[in-house]
Amino acid sequence: MKKAAALKYNQNTQVAPELIAKGEGELAQKILSLAKEHDISIFENKGLVDSLLNLEIHQEIPPRLYQTVAELFSWLMKIEQKT
Repeated sequence: MKKAAALKYNQNTQVAPELIAKGEGELAQKILSLAKEHDISIFENKGLVDSLLNLEIHQEIPPRLYQTVAELFSWLMKIEQKT
């Protein structure tokens, strides 16, 4: 079953990224479709998505996920610099 989660982070106003969407099945497909429609990069990491699905919407990620999410944002920044 397809799973997806979306994060938002503003380094000027937030301590940590927050979960803004999550879902499985049809909802996951809708999240991914919206990301593609709005040219939002998609990063696949099953372990991270599984951990994010346990959070509540608008909850900041817990410290145990900081390293993994930092790697995600580093990848994202590199992708955005190339475009």
